Amino acid sequence: MNKKKVIKKWINQIVTSLLVLLLIGVAALVVSNKISGGEPTIFGYQLKTVLSGSMEPGIKTGSIIAVKTGGDMTRFKEGDVITFMEEDEKLITHRITEVLKNENQVMYKTKGDNNNTEDINPVLAQNVVAEYRGLTIPYLGYFADFASSKNGTIILMIVPGVLIFLYSIFSLWRTISKIDISNKTKDAIEETKTN
Repeated sequence: MNKKKVIKKWINQIVTSLLVLLLIGVAALVVSNKISGGEPTIFGYQLKTVLSGSMEPGIKTGSIIAVKTGGDMTRFKEGDVITFMEEDEKLITHRITEVLKNENQVMYKTKGDNNNTEDINPVLAQNVVAEYRGLTIPYLGYFADFASSKNGTIILMIVPGVLIFLYSIFSLWRTISKIDISNKTKDAIEETKTN
């Protein structure tokens, strides 16, 4: 087998593997989103997309952050970064500037690192959803936000599948062409032997 054929074979295997991995990865992301109600969870961490610049420069808009859910939500102290639910069912990730305690409840005053003032309303401990522990992946949130949309899901499931299908047809066509050429070569050799 010559060097070009070996290289082509490796390239074919790599392309096929990448397309299959892409399809499996996207399928896993979609299934994870659907099972967890739209928020993928990996090793006990929930992935959240950052949609505003209130925590810049530490957490950039369009980033994905990993937040740890569960535990005692009254445990946080000044300087911790928490994700909490606002009254309008909107999730916010801000830093605690002050812990307010009375005999019945714990509340947190919060502020975005990039904001000039503290948030207007203190956050009740029972409204805290998770704690941010410093893991940020910049700009991946834009892709994740698109992937979790209806159009994104359709495109990201169909495109890799179509690519694998087209690549399979191309590989099958090449194999059939090689067999035809091989058969024609054998026929030509046999014809020359008989003459």
